[in-house]
Amino acid sequence: MKIKIVCVGKLKEKYFRDAIAEYEKRLGRFAKVQIIQVPDEKAPEKFSRAQQEQVKEIEGQRILSKIKEKEYVYVTAILGKERSSEEFAQEIKELTTYGHSDITFVIGGSLGTSPAVNKRADDLISFGKLTMPHQLMRVVLLEQIYRAFMINSGSPYHK
Repeated sequence: MKIKIVCVGKLKEKYFRDAIAEYEKRLGRFAKVQIIQVPDEKAPEKFSRAQQEQVKEIEGQRILSKIKEKEYVYVTAILGKERSSEEFAQEIKELTTYGHSDITFVIGGSLGTSPAVNKRADDLISFGKLTMPHQLMRVVLLEQIYRAFMINSGSPYHK
């Protein structure tokens, strides 16, 4: 199985990089994990709605260039469907059972994702209505993917 995470922006903080490296290592026994960072679009501190949409569109094109036709795509979005860890684990299990061995997760930039990226998604997934830095979202997402594999393997990791 292949898990790909396409995300906007570079990860600068060592503590985030360390956490991500730990979950990548743990996931290695279940799947090949690839994290692809696309550049974020520079924008002024205050800008119009039209400028915001333009930034999302540019970042969206960068994201879409990293997604292949056959991949099953989850896009993280506040307005996406919330699930329990058990429900998420069951979805991952069903996807792999029914031939989706390439699963891609998208984490947009600070403004979110473009309509084109959301349209390409097979599913929008929400981790709640709280706003998180997209750098932290990488850690949360990897932990939940790891948790899903542990649930599906019957491990006591998930309590």
